[in-house]
Amino acid sequence: MPGSNPASPSRTRRARRGRLLIIGCGDVGQRVLRLLAGRWTVFALTSSADRVAALRAAGAIPLVGDLDDARTLGRLAGLADRVLHLAPPATQGRTDERTRRLLAALARGASPLHLVYASTSGVYGDCGGARIDESLLPNPSNDRAWRRVDAEARLRHWGRAAGCAVTILRVPGIYAFDRDGGHPRERLAKGLPVLAREDDVFTNHIQADDLARACLLALMRGPAQRVIHASDDSELLMGDYFDLAAELCGMTPPARVARADAAAVFSPMQMSFMNESRRLDNGRLKRELRLRLRYPTPRQGLLAVEAGPRPAGA
Repeated sequence: MPGSNPASPSRTRRARRGRLLIIGCGDVGQRVLRLLAGRWTVFALTSSADRVAALRAAGAIPLVGDLDDARTLGRLAGLADRVLHLAPPATQGRTDERTRRLLAALARGASPLHLVYASTSGVYGDCGGARIDESLLPNPSNDRAWRRVDAEARLRHWGRAAGCAVTILRVPGIYAFDRDGGHPRERLAKGLPVLAREDDVFTNHIQADDLARACLLALMRGPAQRVIHASDDSELLMGDYFDLAAELCGMTPPARVARADAAAVFSPMQMSFMNESRRLDNGRLKRELRLRLRYPTPRQGLLAVEAGPRPAGA
């Protein structure tokens, strides 16, 4: 019609806000679903057909696809305005081929407005216990961390080229009382020791519900091409963290071993965590995402179980 002004592609995309694609909808992804409580349309990619019913019951639209098989990812193109990438890399090599396949699939349609990636604070390697912020360059000390560095670089490069705001959350150890395998009581129950105090390392933590809030806030207001530490306020030595958990759970505190004897007790992966010490500054999390931590330290969070969804910033 003369004088009409058809909707531009950008207006069409703005009208579709509230469509989220979660890649790797495990424990944290399902906590994000509970926070949204049906307010957004959420698609969840899963490689297991057995999880379809559970994801649907949690409020997501399940999509069966495998990041290890590019042929199964065709439906992801142009599907959502926001993407929350929680899937870990594969367990071999120094590159994240899963993220490469995901980006290739997304590139076949209109780019999302925002993508948030949950990386790891392990990209820094050992910092000798120093307090660090996001300006420190990565210095990975193992292939597991190198894969995350590769994923971050791919995502930021793609975001700049595609016009998609990419926010990287560097996440430390995740815990929650109701998280399978994600609470120190399981380790305490096995009677595993920790390092002697003089050999101990600083570790960093985030309670899983606080991490879900950080993910949601990053999707809504995370700065483009920005790295943010998704960490709580604590600065605990690893042994002190497990001593605190033992105190709160009424369990026996762990024994202490010297570093010289640790290799005979722990697996190589466990030793890799005990060879890295750092304290994460979380100023950007509070200033830029404006997250108010409900559990600023593990003392508040180790026994907490949330009854229901809360606003992301609460």
